[in-house]
Amino acid sequence: MKILSQLFLLVVLIPSLCNGEGNERHSIDNSHSGIADLSPELRNLLSQEMLHLQKGMMEILPLYVSGRWAEIGPIASKMENSYILKKSLTEKQMHELHSKLPSGFIGLDQQFHYLSGMLEHAAEMEKPELIGFYYSKMGEICVSCHTQHATHRFPALVPKTKVHGH
Repeated sequence: MKILSQLFLLVVLIPSLCNGEGNERHSIDNSHSGIADLSPELRNLLSQEMLHLQKGMMEILPLYVSGRWAEIGPIASKMENSYILKKSLTEKQMHELHSKLPSGFIGLDQQFHYLSGMLEHAAEMEKPELIGFYYSKMGEICVSCHTQHATHRFPALVPKTKVHGH
């Protein structure tokens, strides 16, 4: 029953992780998040990174629910080590990234990659309850980051203000 509950939560999280599989672009030029201040090349790399992370998240769920632990580890490892950014950035771009992005964005990114490493380890240990836990936490990081830095891309995540009428 616990596994079914976790599965249900994961299925509920998936729509929050992406705005439709057919969506090929991941626009990230929100002026209040510091992303608009990045050079076009760096924004493009960041967009590519987000698309690859989204793809990884989408690939993991069917592997998780079918018990294919050995296939989750390599995907999580790629996510931990960044598909693109760590491999493609020059020293100047790395400085630009850290000087123009808000520390909150960078902190969430670091948490996401840490959790990806923990997911890889849980998959290697064949611990389904931990795989579900780390996957869920990664999804929470995605939603938190999108809420803080990409509501232009994910308008459903704009916080709703409640009007109190007495």
